[in-house]
Amino acid sequence: METLKTGIKWIDSVVPEGLPLKSTTIITGPGGSGKPLIGETFVAAWLKEGGNVVFMSLQYPSTEFISESIKNVTGLDLTDYNDRIIFLQLDTEINDLSEAGENILKANLVNPEIWDKAINLASSKLPDKGPGILIFGSALNLLLFSPTYGSQILEKIKNTILSNSTITYIFSVSTTVKAEEISQIENVADNVIISHSEKNPFRLFMKVLRMKNVSYNSTEVQVPISPETLMHIKKVADHSRTKVIPAISKI
Repeated sequence: METLKTGIKWIDSVVPEGLPLKSTTIITGPGGSGKPLIGETFVAAWLKEGGNVVFMSLQYPSTEFISESIKNVTGLDLTDYNDRIIFLQLDTEINDLSEAGENILKANLVNPEIWDKAINLASSKLPDKGPGILIFGSALNLLLFSPTYGSQILEKIKNTILSNSTITYIFSVSTTVKAEEISQIENVADNVIISHSEKNPFRLFMKVLRMKNVSYNSTEVQVPISPETLMHIKKVADHSRTKVIPAISKI
């Protein structure tokens, strides 16, 4: 199986053969445990290897914050890769999807009928070169708060994972709420990584539970991100969630 080796010591220590391409990875753990930051390290390695990325970060307020977060965590400047990235933003105020800039799409991703359409359009705008296309979605659990579409979008996410054969997905999900639904997503994923954090000082840890057809080390490792960076990103994400959840809960 083809894989992506990150060249990052703490990741390579637990997945020495690399991340399997065209597989789906779920990064799971309590809210505020820094799950997206683990995904961002894979994103940086992906872009450096010539791949292309669709960002579907539901809890972040702007593309600028995503860029800031990745630069703080990995040192990567996303402006150097503008032609190889698409931002797919959640917009609960529209019924379909629309182009909002050269590499920005807005879509009502809560609606399962829009989910496939948005992913297909975003992917079609990127060349399938290097390791291919990576779709990085964070805080997918927020979609489950919709009283109308929650169960349907859960099935859509599961079907996306089960039917995938051409794209690499990395999704982060919180287990703080909707734990039963999140366990269903974990069960169908190819690869599962769990994270948790400790306070005083603020530290982030991760552990690989399974990987598809490659060897891995199940030893828990600390993710070398500073407490200041962890706290800043947590505050922004928490603030955004207080806006996103009420909006989704009305759909």
